[in-house]
Order: sequence, then structure tokens, then C-alpha cells
Amino acid sequence: MTPEIGHFALALALALALIQSVLPILGAARNDAVWMKSAVWTSVGQTVFVGIAFAALMTAFVTSDFTVLNVIENSHSLKPMLFKISGTWGSHEGSLLLWVLILAAFGALVALLGNNIAEGTKARTLSVQAWISVGFLSFMLFTSNPFDRVFPPPLDGQDLNPLLQDVGLALHPPLLYLGYVGFSIVFSFAVAALIEGRVDAAWARWVRPWALAAWVFLTAGIALGSWWAYYELGWGGWWFWDPVENVSFMPWLMGTALLHSAIVTEKRGAFKSWTILLAVLTFSLSLLGTFIVRSGLLTSVHAFAVDPERGLYILGLLAISIGGSFALYAWRAPSMEGGGLFKPVSREAGLLVNNLILATATGIVLFGTLYPLFYEALNDGQKLSVGPPFFNAGFIPVILPLVFMMGLGPFLSWKRADVGTVAARLKWVAVLSVGFGLVLWYLVRGGPILGYLSLILAAWLLFATLREWAMRIRLFDEPFRVAMRRARNLPRASWGMTIAHGGLAIAIFGFVGSSVWKSEQILFVSPGTEISIAGFDVTFTEAEQIRGPNYVAERGTLSVRRDGEDLGFLYPERRYYPVADSSTTESSIRSTFAGDLYASLAQPASEEVEGENVWTLRILYEPLVMLIWIGSTLLVLGGTISLTDRRLRVGAPRRTAASKPAPLPVPGE
Repeated sequence: MTPEIGHFALALALALALIQSVLPILGAARNDAVWMKSAVWTSVGQTVFVGIAFAALMTAFVTSDFTVLNVIENSHSLKPMLFKISGTWGSHEGSLLLWVLILAAFGALVALLGNNIAEGTKARTLSVQAWISVGFLSFMLFTSNPFDRVFPPPLDGQDLNPLLQDVGLALHPPLLYLGYVGFSIVFSFAVAALIEGRVDAAWARWVRPWALAAWVFLTAGIALGSWWAYYELGWGGWWFWDPVENVSFMPWLMGTALLHSAIVTEKRGAFKSWTILLAVLTFSLSLLGTFIVRSGLLTSVHAFAVDPERGLYILGLLAISIGGSFALYAWRAPSMEGGGLFKPVSREAGLLVNNLILATATGIVLFGTLYPLFYEALNDGQKLSVGPPFFNAGFIPVILPLVFMMGLGPFLSWKRADVGTVAARLKWVAVLSVGFGLVLWYLVRGGPILGYLSLILAAWLLFATLREWAMRIRLFDEPFRVAMRRARNLPRASWGMTIAHGGLAIAIFGFVGSSVWKSEQILFVSPGTEISIAGFDVTFTEAEQIRGPNYVAERGTLSVRRDGEDLGFLYPERRYYPVADSSTTESSIRSTFAGDLYASLAQPASEEVEGENVWTLRILYEPLVMLIWIGSTLLVLGGTISLTDRRLRVGAPRRTAASKPAPLPVPGE
């Protein structure tokens, strides 16, 4: 499959996107069934042609076709096959092609699977999705063509950034984009509802599975990226509040609020305006992240170094897409009926508080991410750094009440909850949580109060989640056999909520333990150097040179003992990639549930000291850090299980004439 075929396929995809952006929405306005159904074949056709283009680019990478500029800049003939394949999306152009492929695929899935969606709603949704496709396909074809050719070709390529030559980061971008771009279809549903003038329970039920699928993928992508940064970058942390980390985290926060808001819209007919707004905001933040990463505004290991002129194109696309949707929202939102009424103490009120907290937390992250960029623009290029201290001080105190509300919320009834009943159900949860904190304080005897408070709230969420599950199956009220039968019959969405909430509680234990009670030493070592850290006795025995498929490395050997018992060895490496002329740090980690012993090796500190090389060694002990990955896995698992619930399957019963709400009136009528 040649690059020319790939380029031609992209041009055909753009032509179909242009047709789809106009014809179905006009068909919906004229109630023309043929025009509306044209969205199905144009959506599928787009996906096929973009898929052909993606396959052509991957073929160029796999075969090391150095007539393609993209392959020259991001591959090498000696690179392992896995990283030749992942090099397809390791550049600006290739990742953008993956972005567009996923965008088209989500439209095709709605076209093929959404048989129960009202034809008019489906046509409008797919037209809006096509508008987005037109923007990105034209951006790619006119400014970021992945098939640009070079003649005569060089003998070999420049290689992919060595930091990106890792299994974790090979999988990270596709998962992240499935989340980022997955929210595009939710955005399209929201804009279609605003155009149509109708938001109801059926619409919310159509939206929920797509929002949940995108949220699951985004959660998996963020967790995998965090894990990669932890073991690959050598600094021993799992989150640095890097701007590129933040632009993936903000849509996740808004997407979480969107999921819960859609539940209220579906079950109670309330929060219609909230749900629409959150759908628009979530995808807006995804587009903002795309602009920041690809505009050349910042330098990051995660970012694509792209010239600012391309950034201006994305900025224009962002202004049109988001500005237009907000204008439409401002016109329609005042006419949306509020839906079901509820008291201040109710499940609706609890979910509203959650939405407000998540929106506030997102605002803090957005401010901390954008402020340095605005400061630099307004102060003649003077740089300002906003780092972890700001985010930790601003974000954590705001988000802790959310953890409390997550434990409380499932015990609140719809419309109105009885405070006494809720307190009675949760009193032992509160006692166990506080008792857990006191025992922990007695055992550890050190650390900030906020750390203990965070762990108490994590315990509160975990115990409350288990208590709510036990109440659902009447674990202590009926024979065990009967309770287990009830557990087997629980809806999968209930199981998913329990697993996801429990997973977040477990992850919080990891977040807090690995941050607050971390031990770290950075020191010069030579063979025979002994280090004591967190009860471990570590000896640096030697450093040897090894050779990989496309790198050479210095590998250190550290023997680990505790209480006189040999626990094995750690082998941190410092790799040098000759083609890219760059080095990477490969950490070595001894992982247990209690914590990780983590070692990374830097370049020699000097030529020789007393006849031997001296190395810079970073060694850490991070308690409970494994719980971050376990909790993240449970979050993904909970969301995936919920997706299999029959009530959350794609589509929903068509609106009946009796259940059809009146269209939203035009403001001013």
C-alpha cells in the first residue's frame, strides 16, 4: 500500500465528510429519510478511507520507506518492529492521523449501532461529527500531510525519540485518543440536541454509553502514561503536573461530572442544562489540549514540536467549534425546563455538589496550566513556572470533599433523603474510618495532618462502598446463600459503580502513601558503596556495559538486603542511542504491596575517583505505590463492567408519541 494511495484516501475521506456535514442535517430539517440515512454510508466510508490511509502510513514505517519524510524523522532500520509500528503515531502527523481515524470510527459506530436513535437526532449528530472531521482532515491535508515525500531518500532515518521507544508508551497514545476523541461523539449528541431543541431521558440514555466508553479509555490512557513516567523517566514520581499531563486530566474531570449528570437527566429529567454544558466543556478541553500540545507553546517529553503557524490553524478550529457550540448553548439553555424538583438533602443535590467540585478542580488545573503561557505572552517571553506546589495546594483541598460525597451519595434517596436514616446507615463507616486513621497515626507517628485526613477519607469511601454493596444484597439481613444469589443478580452497572468507587479509594491510598511517606536519597556511588533507606541495606556492586538492538547501556548492579536476608538485585541502566544521539534512564524497581524500592542511575559524576568511576544514584522507597495501579485498573474494570449492563447498551428505545416532550421554544417567542 503506497503513500500515494494513503494521500488519495484522505482526500476521499474529506470529500465524504463535506457531504456528511451538510446533507443529513438538511434531511433532518426537511424530514427527508433518504438524505438523513446518507449519514450512515458517509460515516462508514470515511472510516474505511482514513483506515486505508493509516494502513499506508504504517506500511511505510514497517518497511522503512525512507522516501516518506515522516518515516525519516521518526524511524530507523535498526529499530525493533514494535517501535516501528508505534512510530506510526509517534509524530505530530501520525498521531493526528490516528486522531482522525478514531473520530471517524466513533461516527461509524453510532451510524451502525445506533438503530434505536431517532433518525433526526442521529442525522444531526453525525453531521456535527462530520464538521469536526472536516476541520481535522483539512488541517492534516493542507498543513500536516503524513505522506510528504523526499527524493532522493536518505540511507537511513533519524530514529524515534528514545523516550518513546517503550511498550507502555506504544499503547498509551491510542488509549488516550480513544478517550479524547471519544468525547467528540458526546459533544456531537449535545450540539444535535441543541439544534433539535430537545433534551430528555431517551437522549441521556443514548449519550451515557458513549460517554462511559470514552471515560474508560481516557482513564486507561492516563493511568498507563503515569505508569510509564514512573518507571521510564527516572525521577521516581508518577505525576508531575506537567502541562501535557494536565490537558488529559481536565477532560477526565469534566467527563466524570458528565457521567453523573447524565444519570440525573435520565432518571429524574433534571440537570438537562448541566449535562449539555458538561458535554460541550469536556470535548472543548480535549480540543484545547490538542492545541497546547501541537502549537509549539510548550516543550515537554509528551508534546509535539510543531511550528506556531499550525497552532494558529488549530486555534481557529477551536474558536469555531467551541465558540459556535457555546453560542448555540447560550441561545437554547434558557428555554430548557429544569425537570424534577428535589430537596437540598437528596441524591440530586449530592450529584450537583459533585459537579460543582469537579468543575472547580478543573478550573484550578486550567488556571495553573494556562497562566504561564499568558504570562510569557504578556511579558516579552519572560518565563514563569507553575509547578506541583501550586497544584497540590489548590487542587487537593478542593477535591477531598468530593471523596466524602462519593461515600455519602449512594445512601441518599432521589428527591428527598432522610438525614437520620442516612446517618444510621453510615455511623459504623464513620467509626471504622476514624479508627483506621488513629491506628495509622499510632503506628507511623509522623507526617502531615492532611496526609492522615486523606487516608481517613479514602477509608471512608472504601468502607461506605462496601456498606452500600452489602445493603444491596442484604448481606447481614438474610442468609449468606440468599445474599450471594442477590449479588449474582445485581445489575452490572451496580457492580461497576461498586468496583470503580472502591478502585478510586484504593488508588487514593497509593497517591497519599507514595507522596507523603516517601523516602529518597540522591548520592554518588562507586563499587562497594552501601546505602540504608527505609530499613533496606543496598550495596552498589558494579557497573557494566551492555548492548541492545539499537543502543548501548551502562547497567548498575545493586544487591538488596533487609534484616540480614538477601532480597535480590536491582539493575538500573543508563542507555545511549547513537542514531538519535540521546540518553535515557531505565529504572529498576522491586515492587511489593507494601511499597517499591526504586533505583535509577545517571551519568558518571566525574571521570574517576581513586581509580574507579563514580555514578549518581537516585534511590527511593515509595510506600503503597502499587495501589495506584491496582486502583486505576479497578476504575477501568468498573467502567467496562458497567458498559456491559443491558440498560447501558448502545441505543435506547425510540421516543414514543406519548413520551415525546415538546421541543424547546425559541427564546423570545
